[in-house]
Amino acid sequence: MTIASNPSPVFDKPVALASRRRSAVLEWVMRYNFVFIFLFAVVVATFLSDDFLTFGNIANLFQQGAIVGIIAIGMTFVILTANIDLSVGSLCAFGGILVAVLLQQQVSGWLAVPATLLVGLAIGTLMGSLTVFGKVPSFIITLAGLVSLRGATFLASDGAPIGGLPASFTSFGSAMIDILPSAGIAFPVLGLIFILITVIAWLVLRYTVFGEYVLATGGNLEAARLSGVPVRAVTIAVFAICGGLAAFAGLLMTSRLHVGQPTAAQGLELDAIAAVVLGGTSLFGGRGSVVGTAVAVMLLQVLRNIFNLLGLGSFYQMAITGVIIVLAILLNRLIDHYAGRT
Repeated sequence: MTIASNPSPVFDKPVALASRRRSAVLEWVMRYNFVFIFLFAVVVATFLSDDFLTFGNIANLFQQGAIVGIIAIGMTFVILTANIDLSVGSLCAFGGILVAVLLQQQVSGWLAVPATLLVGLAIGTLMGSLTVFGKVPSFIITLAGLVSLRGATFLASDGAPIGGLPASFTSFGSAMIDILPSAGIAFPVLGLIFILITVIAWLVLRYTVFGEYVLATGGNLEAARLSGVPVRAVTIAVFAICGGLAAFAGLLMTSRLHVGQPTAAQGLELDAIAAVVLGGTSLFGGRGSVVGTAVAVMLLQVLRNIFNLLGLGSFYQMAITGVIIVLAILLNRLIDHYAGRT
């Protein structure tokens, strides 16, 4: 008599479990690749310069990356909803010129700064509203905003820098806060503002209903709408946040430069997009992190530091930044495909 035997799945379980673990580890490594790239860049920079890991140089990196970092945090909110804002560079310059014009007209800084922020919020709200209610791709709307706002910046300044700003305003952009006064260790105020905004944005996305709505809107717009998510309001809100942060970055830039510069922040939108995508946020929405964006901002600053140590000019840096954006997008597509999202 022949006894039929079924292959027992007992021996297959460890194999399947090990396979799932390898897949999970591989997906984690792919998703957080920017962390490994950052660590590698730090090691390379350390070999190129003994002063790289000094506290003074690290503080300088935060000082240099704060402006683009603040804009990139706002851009993260927009891209998480599967939109994009190309106007942030021009809006940053417009905000810097606007606050300079107001201060030059003897308007109090307590009024000039909030007014600039409100204008940034209003412009961001307009961009979002045109995208939502006009049913026009955000790429087109914000591209028009990029051109229009740059033109408005030149009109407001007559194409010339605006100086003569009060010392109470200009000193803020280069101010340092003593961390360890006895050791002479200080940290830039701009760097602390960037860190604070990153923490607040992370808390909003991680622990609030609005953060869940943002991710749901970008993950699947129609499913989110059918689930009761106010997708229109959420989309407008993320554009408003992005616009407000861009204007805020602009006034900080003016404070640091001591003048309102109409040609400032040209191409800054590309740096912001590069940081967001390199930090693991998908251009197709629904996945990403502001912490990843912040790390990627610092990674780009480290790379620029390395380029300077190697004697590479700004043109090389621009070209390499473009390559980084393309590679990051391709990697994100690979991650989405591997995870079964495409």
